[in-house]
Amino acid sequence: MIRHIVFFTAKSERDVTDILEGLSILKEIPHALKLEVTANRKTDPISQEVDVVVYGEFEDSAALDAYKAHDIYQASIRRVRPLRELRFAADFEA
Repeated sequence: MIRHIVFFTAKSERDVTDILEGLSILKEIPHALKLEVTANRKTDPISQEVDVVVYGEFEDSAALDAYKAHDIYQASIRRVRPLRELRFAADFEA
């Protein structure tokens, strides 16, 4: 199984809701075993920069690749990229 975690920072605090909405369409893509899109609770005392988190689980690399190639994924990028400052992603086998 591949776990896919992505952290986003918004250019402005007022953009967080729009980022969440733009990323939530990713749940419509059928290739993920599990996909969550949520606002960061910002309770960590050391780091509170991350605004939004995407967490996904995929059967294998082929499923993750298919997810990233999906038209909805591309639509999400078009909606979110202008609103975000930073994006950090990590994929690892579990």
